[in-house]
Amino acid sequence: MSWADRIAYVCHDWEDAVSAGIVTPDDLPEPVRRRCGTRRSSQLGEFVGAVVGAVTTTGRVGMDEETAEALAAFRRCNYERVYLRPASLTQGAAVIAVLRALVEHFADQPGRIPDVRRSGGLASGGPEALHAAVEYVAGMTDRYAMACATADLGWDPARLPRGVDEVGAATGAP
Repeated sequence: MSWADRIAYVCHDWEDAVSAGIVTPDDLPEPVRRRCGTRRSSQLGEFVGAVVGAVTTTGRVGMDEETAEALAAFRRCNYERVYLRPASLTQGAAVIAVLRALVEHFADQPGRIPDVRRSGGLASGGPEALHAAVEYVAGMTDRYAMACATADLGWDPARLPRGVDEVGAATGAP
């Protein structure tokens, strides 16, 4: 599963970063371009094919050296140009701030959590309320969480992480 996850996120995150204008197709590392091409479909096919080939020939989950080096170069590039760039780190901090504030809010007011309200409630601020709040917030969509931060916490939309479509009112289910 580790190989599949790594292959999927590297290729998809790169494609998303190109679409967002964070990187250009020309920024793709040469080993990836040479071994796997520039299209996501060819990259996925090459990386997955290399794992299948290794399993078929050796009986072990892995990848031939050249393809593994291309995947490693791809990951390094994503970390340097996408994940760890200052704007991404700032965005991550904003997301964490919203999620923490929502968990604190719902742990202090567990009766606002639909399942807790239906079950008869929990003591505010206790470990069970905290657990219920974490589960509730973890199940929210990005859009719904941002809407809750605006509606329930009174957060200024300018404080919210960028990139989530219009916040709107917090009326839908997570």
